[in-house]
Amino acid sequence: MTTGGREIEHGYPHLDTVRAAVHALFKRLSYDTVSTFGTSVLPVDVAFDETEDLHLGAQRVARAMVRQLHLPDARAVITFREMEHAANVELTAGPEYFIELNERFTKHRKDIGAALAHEVMHVYLHRLDLAFPGTRDNEILTDTAAAYLGAGWLLLDAYREHGPFSQKLGYLTPEEFGYVLAKRARFFGEDPAPWFTSPQAYDAYTAGAARARQDLRRPPLADAGWAARLRYAKDRRAAQDPRRAGRPPAAGEGYAFEGPSPLRVSFPCPACHQRIRVPVRGRLQARCGLCKTLLDCDT
Repeated sequence: MTTGGREIEHGYPHLDTVRAAVHALFKRLSYDTVSTFGTSVLPVDVAFDETEDLHLGAQRVARAMVRQLHLPDARAVITFREMEHAANVELTAGPEYFIELNERFTKHRKDIGAALAHEVMHVYLHRLDLAFPGTRDNEILTDTAAAYLGAGWLLLDAYREHGPFSQKLGYLTPEEFGYVLAKRARFFGEDPAPWFTSPQAYDAYTAGAARARQDLRRPPLADAGWAARLRYAKDRRAAQDPRRAGRPPAAGEGYAFEGPSPLRVSFPCPACHQRIRVPVRGRLQARCGLCKTLLDCDT
């Protein structure tokens, strides 16, 4: 959590790890299981009236997160205490869920759902035995999974800046949350934009969605821009020249040629970032074997 006017990081510094996290979700869960998360947790399920009992309300929201993530229905024990971080959860075998929240949430009930989304996702990933090495990357995995599986839009909505006051929950930047949510929106056909109560969160979602659209305009996808197509054609000619065989494309392009004959090109799926390999023979359609996305290509 970042609060009290501290500078909030922006942009896409963790983008490679975010993409790896989306890929890991599909690899670990499979297309069929990911597809069962088509509906996000709804605002009505996590709304917190100021007149509602604090502990009973927190337990109700926690149960909504448990249902969203298809975890076993069990008692959620929520406590509040002074602590450095936003929240903490016990990763035990269960069946109960023991979660500690920063006592500041007693005065900021609106954000309890966001904190619980992150902590309950920790439980889900623990029971799934899915983790990244290192605390930083594992927390990025947790934020990414929460957003992609329908609970993490609340983490972005908790991002607010009002004059000297600023707040952000989670380890992703606001724009990275927007990027993941836009990937989810395209895959499931569910637009979270109407749910944002924070203007800054909506702007970050818009920016992240624009960045996600760039993934759909990278060669050899047919919707690639003309400049990218020119670079791709140059790299393809180089790959077909025996004197230049083995020379990689320009850094950051994402695609790689294999050959020389028959020449093939591999590139990351714009939905799940699985590497796809297709022959170099003009326009064709390719279906990602991991997330089943059908892609129009011009190789």
